[in-house]
This record gives sequence, C-alpha cells and structure tokens, in this order.
Amino acid sequence: MADVNVFGQPIITCSNEPLTGFFRDGCCNTDDSDVGSHTVCVVATEDFLKFSALVGNDLSTPRPEFGFSGIKPGDKWCLCAARFLQAFQNDAAPKVLLEATNEKALEIVPMDILLQFALKETVKND
Repeated sequence: MADVNVFGQPIITCSNEPLTGFFRDGCCNTDDSDVGSHTVCVVATEDFLKFSALVGNDLSTPRPEFGFSGIKPGDKWCLCAARFLQAFQNDAAPKVLLEATNEKALEIVPMDILLQFALKETVKND
C-alpha cells in the first residue's frame, strides 16, 4: 500500500532540492526500517536549525562525503517526527507541509500540533 499523508490522501513530494526522505525519493515515505520515522515535511527556519544542532543533529553543515549539501532556512526536509515534537516542546518548531507529511507522523505528533504549524500559503511542489 502506498504511503498517505495526514489527511489520508496520496502523499505529495516534500523536496527534490535538496533531495529528502528516508529513501531519498523526495517524499516522507517510511517503512519499518525507518526507525527515526522521517515523516514530517518541514520548512527549515534559522531557529529550528540552531535548535537541531544544539541537540546533536546538525542539519546545516554540508557533508559532501554523504552527498549532503546542508539544509538552509526555507529548504523543505523530511524530519524525524520525534525531533519535530522536541522542537515544538522547545519553541523551535518549523512550519509543516501537511500534504507531504506522512500519516505515520501521527503516531508521535498529535494532529492538533501539526495543524498549529501548517503552512498557510500554497507551496510549490518540487
């Protein structure tokens, strides 16, 4: 069965530039091998990136040996659901593209929290 978003609809692409997703397919698809649940499509902010680095997950620094150019503010990224919840609990949560957020995220992050951070404007689907 194909992954669906938090609305039970087909999941849309989160980002192809930078290429994201546990499977590096541009989508927040997941399966049992994704122990981090990379299921929340966020739009990175400076505050979030600083917070993430402070708690041990530096997403900003390029890692060319892994083909990773680093995340910049404004980039979309499939984030671990627990990291999103942690950012929320520390007032550093970024905006969320709900149509690209996997329904599996709801096992960790309540829908009412995701809705608080939902993008209000239309976002171009890469």
